[in-house]
Amino acid sequence: MREAIVNPRILALALVYFGLVAGNYGISFWLPQIIKQFGLSILATGWVTAIPYAIGAGFMVWYGRRSDSRTERKGHAAVALAIAAAGIAGATLTGNPTLTVVAFVIGACGVFGALPVFWTLPTAVLSGSAAAAGIAVINSIGNLSGFVGPYAMGWIKDATGSFTGGLLLIAALALAAMVIVLALGHDPSLERAPAAAE
Repeated sequence: MREAIVNPRILALALVYFGLVAGNYGISFWLPQIIKQFGLSILATGWVTAIPYAIGAGFMVWYGRRSDSRTERKGHAAVALAIAAAGIAGATLTGNPTLTVVAFVIGACGVFGALPVFWTLPTAVLSGSAAAAGIAVINSIGNLSGFVGPYAMGWIKDATGSFTGGLLLIAALALAAMVIVLALGHDPSLERAPAAAE
């Protein structure tokens, strides 16, 4: 366990997960308020808020299958993080409600597409009992952003009167996570499904 805590690869993956979770929770907590600013009713806000999640869920299944069929994880995780960053940042570039929702759909696809693919990466850098300890460390550190992301969004919104700064921060965290994934060394043979590896 001690080795897992100080392992640079584990710490790098924890930072990747930190950026990914920040995007997930930052959008989850604040998207309804962003959409409510369009002047929609509470019911309509709920329905419109559901759109990125519904499309993102379908994308997650498709993207995970695509990653499995190609037995490739690192590139898929990096591309999904880039999609998340682009969508979240893109939501700040327009005041048009429809385009904002489209941008959030793109961001949600990136976040939800990255989540299942990401969790294949720890086993591509660790194996055996080290993988179990490493996954615990990644999960513990990464989930701290479940507090940091929404809190930072709220603080920036209060300070500036706009969601733009908070959304750009979350997009930057996703972009940083993508860079770390691309820089991370790993054993590609461990990415393969058991049947393919045999």
